[in-house]
Amino acid sequence: MRKILRRYFARSSFKIEPHTLKISLKRDNSLLGLRLLHLSDLHIDTKTPLNEIRYLIDTINKTKCDLVIISGDVIDCKIEKIKDKLTLFKDIKKKTYFVSGNHDLVYGYKGLKDIFEKCNIISLDNRSQKIKYNNKEFLLWGLSDRFSKFFGIKRDEKTLIEQIEKIKLPKIFIAHQPKDYRYGTNTKSDLFLCGHTHGGQIYPFHYLVRLVQPFIKGLHYIDDMIVYVNSGIGSWGIKYRFLSKAEITIIEVE
Repeated sequence: MRKILRRYFARSSFKIEPHTLKISLKRDNSLLGLRLLHLSDLHIDTKTPLNEIRYLIDTINKTKCDLVIISGDVIDCKIEKIKDKLTLFKDIKKKTYFVSGNHDLVYGYKGLKDIFEKCNIISLDNRSQKIKYNNKEFLLWGLSDRFSKFFGIKRDEKTLIEQIEKIKLPKIFIAHQPKDYRYGTNTKSDLFLCGHTHGGQIYPFHYLVRLVQPFIKGLHYIDDMIVYVNSGIGSWGIKYRFLSKAEITIIEVE
């Protein structure tokens, strides 16, 4: 019984190794070989050990990748209590981008953004950026979390989508919640990266998550767009997972 519990019921920890997921984009093959390190739902709070964050950053730096993507919910308490932990992210040597999650908005997105800017981590909330890869370009774009309007952050989806749709480049879209996938299909994005669900975190809560989100975890295909829902690293509420593994994912285009 103890062996079974240890296998399927685990305490949340940042001390995990990345796994690689190979994908083939349907519209464009100019991103062959691109490697994205995808993180989500860190939920850093006062109980998150400093040594685990250092371990995570060391893992990122040792991993072969072109970009790091964080799809929201970095924090899970007030910024003032965890500044020492967040400033450690300055040691990431890879180009890193993030979007807000609902917990970031609750606990202080502006403070998180300010600290991350000093760490050279770029916010893609409601904006886009052209990125060079193998002498070509692709568009990386993102949306703030769906609850942002309740926190005074305007998310003008219509205007942004009209702008993105006109750009004739491969497109990678980032948002926190899976249900935003429609904005990816509307803009003919090639890949959508998100999180939020924790893969259900504690079985059988997977079924409750499925009532409000179109996908719980893993790889999905909508029209010509690939969706990847990351189960995240951290946890919400209790610091345990059951039948839902934490993950750091390398998305490799082949």
